[in-house]
Amino acid sequence: MHRLPILVAFLASAVSAADYGPGFTQRMVPVEGCTLSATVGGQGPTVLLLHGYAETAQMWKPLAIKLAPKFRVVAIDLPGIGDSSIPATGIDMKTSAQRIHEAVRKLGYERVRVVGHDIGLMVAYAYAAMYPNEVDQLTLMDAFLPGIGAWRDVYDAPVWHFRFYGHTPEQLVKGRERTYFEHFWNDFAADPKRSIPEEDRRAYAKAYAQPGRMAAGFAYFKSFLKTAADFAELGKTRLPMPVASIGGEKANGAALGEQVKLVSANPTVVVIPNSGHWLMEEAPDETMAAVTQALEHPATAQK
Repeated sequence: MHRLPILVAFLASAVSAADYGPGFTQRMVPVEGCTLSATVGGQGPTVLLLHGYAETAQMWKPLAIKLAPKFRVVAIDLPGIGDSSIPATGIDMKTSAQRIHEAVRKLGYERVRVVGHDIGLMVAYAYAAMYPNEVDQLTLMDAFLPGIGAWRDVYDAPVWHFRFYGHTPEQLVKGRERTYFEHFWNDFAADPKRSIPEEDRRAYAKAYAQPGRMAAGFAYFKSFLKTAADFAELGKTRLPMPVASIGGEKANGAALGEQVKLVSANPTVVVIPNSGHWLMEEAPDETMAAVTQALEHPATAQK
């Protein structure tokens, strides 16, 4: 009966802790199809943090430290990314949410407040929609929800990377991962000088340059049409928990807010002024204040 927690703890001692600092530990959790890396620390209600593309769970370090005195933070690398292993199949939003849910339960948590950025937003929505009785609050940060409302206005816009995947793209970016990611980090920011810091750029490029990692990242984009079908079905039932949409004024803030109003019975929309897509880096104080407000007072989050 108690073998599973022992196994998780044993695996945790075999790897180096993620760089969140004192009070946090990294745990490797075996789930269906892969093993997930979870960085855990803090005390209080559980907050699940899900990163986006071109980053890893390391993006949450400042927020995790801020939340730790009041919340139990669980930051998970998405399947196939960072320190999580690469599944042979099922690299999509819904399946990833199921695997992450399994990891959360194996870590000993049931009720969570979920925060997701970029493609992590999509996994977060799938998690909340599939397990609504286990999610107390949901925060979605700057991307869009395939299959919901006017989603094709975003998907069919002249944004080439949504359809950039497969053998040839993998070969084109091999050894040039940093050059490829610079497009995202610079062009999706309101001001590239306030985007991803140099140290993080090096770390993320190195992480995605490991064997199989670029293909795993591309698989999430390849799954968008499947995700749209999944979300169109899940979206038929409005989410019962409070949902906060937090987006950049110069990015997806307004569009995401309109989608959240369609899927939530209790929505709050926050648009961060003068920020692009990289909210945590471009406007850290405003973003962390908005996230904290949503987590601490879910029914009265700022608008």
